Amino acid sequence: MINFVQQRRWYFTISGILILLSIGALVASAMMFGQPLRISIDFRGGTLFSLKFNQPVTEAAIQHVFEQHGYGNPIIQQLGAKDENLWQVRTGEVSADEIQAILNDLDSQVGSINTQLSNWNTVEATVGAEVARRAAEAIAVSSIVVLLFIWFSFRKVPHPFRYGVVSIVAMSINVIISVGFYALMGILQGWEADALFLTAVLTVIGFSVQDVIVVFDRIRENIPRHRNEPFEMVVNRSVLETVHRSLATQLNAMFVMIAILLFGGASIKPFIAVMLVGMVSETYTSLFVAVPLLVVWEKYSQRSKAAARAAA
Repeated sequence: MINFVQQRRWYFTISGILILLSIGALVASAMMFGQPLRISIDFRGGTLFSLKFNQPVTEAAIQHVFEQHGYGNPIIQQLGAKDENLWQVRTGEVSADEIQAILNDLDSQVGSINTQLSNWNTVEATVGAEVARRAAEAIAVSSIVVLLFIWFSFRKVPHPFRYGVVSIVAMSINVIISVGFYALMGILQGWEADALFLTAVLTVIGFSVQDVIVVFDRIRENIPRHRNEPFEMVVNRSVLETVHRSLATQLNAMFVMIAILLFGGASIKPFIAVMLVGMVSETYTSLFVAVPLLVVWEKYSQRSKAAARAAA
C-alpha cells in the first residue's frame, strides 16, 4: 500500500513555499500601491464607467477628457476584443451633472457612444468600507461555524476538536494562496479586489470545507473497522480510498473553469481565476496538509504521554 502520509514533510514544505510566495506578493503590492491588494471602487468609493463606442478609440483620448474635468490618472482598461470598442474607466466619485458633461465631451471629442450598451455606477466610500467590514465578519463567522460543525460531527471519534482545527488551518492556507495570487495579478495585470473577488474567496472557503470533510468522514468510518492498526495507517488507508473521488470531482469543475478562462468575457476572468487557484489549493491541502496534520498531532500527543509516563 502506498504511504502518502509518510511524505508529509514534502507536503508541508511545498505549502510553506506557496505561503511565503503569497505573502511576498502581498508585501510587494503594499510597497507599490500602499495596500496588499489593489482596491476597486466597490470598497474605496468612486465612479465606474462602462463605455461602448461605435468606432475604435484610444486610451489617451479618453484620459484627456477625464483630465479636462479634473479627474487625473483615471484607471482605463479595454475590455473584450479590440473590435468590440468596450472600455472601462475607474475614477473618483463623479456627480450626476459631471457624468453627463463627461459623456457629452467623450461623444464629441473621442467617438460616438452607444448609450444603450453603456452604463456607469457610483459607490460611496462609506458603502465600500461597510462591504469590506461585513466580508471580514463573514469569513470570521464561517471559520467558527466550520470549527464547531466538524467538532460536533466527529464527536464520536477520538479528539474531535483536532479535526476542526486542522480544517481551519487548511482553509486559511487556501485563502492566503488565493489572495496572494490576486495580489500578484494586481501587480502584473492591474486586477482590483471587488465584490466578485470577495465572492470567490468565500466560495473557496466553502470548497475547502467540503473536500476536507470527505476525507475526514472516511477516517471516522475506518477507525472502528481497523482498531488494531496504527492511526497513521488508518489515515493513509482513508486517503487512498478517497483520493480518486476527490480528484474526479474537482477536475470536472476545474475543466469548466479553464474553459471559461479561455473563452469567457474579460470581466469575469479574475473571479474564475481566483476560484480555480483556490480549488487547486484546497484539493491539495485537504489530502496532503489537513490529513497529515492529524497524524503529526497524534504522534506528538503519543510522545508527550510516553514522556510523561517515563518521567513518572
